Amino acid sequence: MSADPIFQPLQFRNLTVKNRIFRSSISGRWDNEDGSPTQTRLNWETKFARGGVGAIITSFVPVAIEGRIAANYGTNHTDAHIPLWARIVESVHRHDCRFIMQLSHSGRQMDVPGVTNQHVPTASSTNKAETLHGFPTQAMTAGEIGILVEKFGRAAWRAREAGCDGVELHSANGYLFSQFLSSGINDRTDHYGGSLPNRARFLLEVIRSIRSHVGRDFHLQVKLGAADHNNVIPWEKRGNTIDEAIEIARYCEAAGVDAVHVSMGSLFPHPLNPPGDLSLETLAVVYDAMIASGLNTFRNFLLFRYPVLRPIFRWIWFRLQRGYGIEGISLEEARKFRQALKVPVIVTGGFQTASVVRKALEAHYCDGVSIARSLIANNDLPQQWQAGIDKPANACTYCNKCLVNAAKNPLGCYEESRFPDREAMLQQIYSVYATKPDLVIP
Repeated sequence: MSADPIFQPLQFRNLTVKNRIFRSSISGRWDNEDGSPTQTRLNWETKFARGGVGAIITSFVPVAIEGRIAANYGTNHTDAHIPLWARIVESVHRHDCRFIMQLSHSGRQMDVPGVTNQHVPTASSTNKAETLHGFPTQAMTAGEIGILVEKFGRAAWRAREAGCDGVELHSANGYLFSQFLSSGINDRTDHYGGSLPNRARFLLEVIRSIRSHVGRDFHLQVKLGAADHNNVIPWEKRGNTIDEAIEIARYCEAAGVDAVHVSMGSLFPHPLNPPGDLSLETLAVVYDAMIASGLNTFRNFLLFRYPVLRPIFRWIWFRLQRGYGIEGISLEEARKFRQALKVPVIVTGGFQTASVVRKALEAHYCDGVSIARSLIANNDLPQQWQAGIDKPANACTYCNKCLVNAAKNPLGCYEESRFPDREAMLQQIYSVYATKPDLVIP
């Protein structure tokens, strides 16, 4: 009997991962207001390592505190955080799991500004407000771009000093790099806008900065959107095509990246990422946390709050899902990337069935898969697969309540049908807070 491809090591240029399963970038507001990681963060990352994934790709880790999606997200903007991240890396490594820090900047896609960014337009490629929530923006100057390029390089150095096994640049899902890359968003007329090489210039400058800070031996991968599908709001431009995205991936490969991580969509959340349901009933409860953040947020809140208005949003949102499934939604796009590139390709897309992943690997659609929601539902999913279980008996329902709750509540599975009762659900959600700290009197 041939070896299971899911559990074969994945060899990158300077990094080996024990299997083909990556915990994708997902997290909640686990950390301190100043961006310093906490015991709760350590508990969160470690439980997936204990469950058997080959590598953890952290949640969105900003290289500047003003680049957070939300307050209480861990950052990598200061050397003072290196020892804290090092403890998290040490804990994950004890389970033979790799730790890849996702270096990021929100740009205009900032959900909950916190005190740092309140009433301050966010940096972007454009002066146009973000389209779904109406987050205000201000186009970056060339000088500001240069400063941020250096911050990314320095953050990669901090990640290496903390013992991370590599870094990933979050260049998908509507965050700052996407705002430069996408033809549907970037309206600049300088050498960071217009042609595809110009729109990719910022990302490539960051790649070169990282290589200058950490050399060629440190693992560097890039998460890219396969296609923008930027017309979530019907009157917006579609943005980059799959062919343009593959060309950007070729630029990145030539600049020295070691892998490409394929996703979908030009904002987050997006109807195609993560695919599945979107609980408007839950949004009616939690979206008020974002009302002060954008120009369109009160309008959106009304659409969520009143049942008679919800069909309007449902039609706008779910029309893009027609013709798509959920599990393996980006596999065809990943196949095209893999055919065009020499470096390994990882793909995200609702995976929780071993036979689906095994077939994708055997057919060379990808070299690895990244998983978030299905691992929140079943932290031990890799161990179940290794034991011969094709799909968990208590599978993820793709309801996306975990995602919707994250703006206001702790991250976890909120699908009560998966638990004996509500108390059991809350116990699972609160499990990462099981800390017994020693309080030090200053």
